[in-house]
Amino acid sequence: MGALEEAHLAAAVAAACACEEEDDDLELLGGEAEPAAAAADAMEPAVRALLAGLGEDERREGLRRTPKRVAKAFRDGTRGYRQKVKDIVQGALFPEVGVDKRTGSAGGTGGQVVVRDIELFSYCESCLLPFSIQCHVGYVPSGGRVVGLSKLSRVSDVFAKRLQNPQRLANEVCGALHASIQPAGVAVALLCWHIPLPENLECKTLQGWIRTSHSSRSGVFEGENSTFWSDFLALLKLRGVDMEVDNHSASIPWCPLRSHEVPLSNGHCKKSSTNGMVSAVTSMLLSLGEDPLRKELLGTPQRYVQWLMKFRACNLDVKLNGFTLGNVSIYERPGGGTVNHGAIRSELHLPFCAQCEHHLLPFYGVVHIGYFDSGSGEGIDRSHFQALVHFYGCKLQVQERMTRQIAEAVYSVSHNGVMVVVEANHICMISRGVEKIRSNTATIAVLGQFLTDPSAKACFLQNVLDTGGPAV
Repeated sequence: MGALEEAHLAAAVAAACACEEEDDDLELLGGEAEPAAAAADAMEPAVRALLAGLGEDERREGLRRTPKRVAKAFRDGTRGYRQKVKDIVQGALFPEVGVDKRTGSAGGTGGQVVVRDIELFSYCESCLLPFSIQCHVGYVPSGGRVVGLSKLSRVSDVFAKRLQNPQRLANEVCGALHASIQPAGVAVALLCWHIPLPENLECKTLQGWIRTSHSSRSGVFEGENSTFWSDFLALLKLRGVDMEVDNHSASIPWCPLRSHEVPLSNGHCKKSSTNGMVSAVTSMLLSLGEDPLRKELLGTPQRYVQWLMKFRACNLDVKLNGFTLGNVSIYERPGGGTVNHGAIRSELHLPFCAQCEHHLLPFYGVVHIGYFDSGSGEGIDRSHFQALVHFYGCKLQVQERMTRQIAEAVYSVSHNGVMVVVEANHICMISRGVEKIRSNTATIAVLGQFLTDPSAKACFLQNVLDTGGPAV
């Protein structure tokens, strides 16, 4: 296994297995027991093994605390296993008699209640990558009782914070709410987005992600002619959500890695270059309280390793389409002089997907490159820039470093001036407790003539703005 030490991994897996004493309570309404300390500790050596398998040095700056950060992110992202719906709903049911039972639409309270646009994140059980969720929950009160509105969101989050697939998530939220608040009926609608493979990311926004819609309903919402279901869909349309249009997505494969054939061994097959990494991921599942032999998880460690290997370390100083890939000392400020803005060329909205080296979570977005024509009158082909962005994106990265590296590489070809702007969304800002769902990060690197001419900067940035297109 090269850098992966089998004995070290075996000890990690053994520790996870030995300390794994699940509560019998981890069923639909959740469990409350925290993982044993030793089981949680198994996460960190497993992450160190993954870094070694990627050819990284865990001791280098930027990676030293990565095992601890990744372990914390996974534990936080699966905290729903240790929560119970009844503890959330208990004490949050309030009397609300409303109109008379004979004239009210259900249960004497006057009609249904819908909480829309609940933003959630979960981990895909097929590949362990986070996915984005827009959740809408409706219910028809009965027995003269209503539930606190925040509880609908919190119950949804309990099940989102588990390894999931979208349809099961919808079913579990619906079933748990129906059992705990005993309404006349519950309706749940989800819009879910799964990040595509880096090589398939050809967009500027979530529009290029794999989007599917899912729903689940109980009680008075069931049946083809249910007026309550029709009202629920109508209330969603007021927010621009048309579940009827999105129904075709049920046939779309959910996880892009699911289509890859993998040996269903979870690390117990014949030796291979990544077998130790698969064993490490299996130990991570164990430490989270999951059963790696659960049928939905068979192949998950292999698929997660396949994803990580797309960002394997590459330390070669090579030339790519004329670009020098490596550190270049180019931060001298050029002398003054007249700048011809007509010589500014640009390649905008180059998509990328990288892996944050601090949390082993994806960040994605677009790169804008402006540069001064070297005088030949011929620009550089867009495909060359895209290959350059892919080269620096497909590895463990931080956005600041990637921005600088791209600028230096372009400057190695166009020595007059370069300006690079990177706009990105970071999954680690959303899925590990921070939950800043609409945050976006922009970085900039400026070299050569762009350093001394503010008007050249303004010209390039105006060009980015004029090209339009949705924000990242």
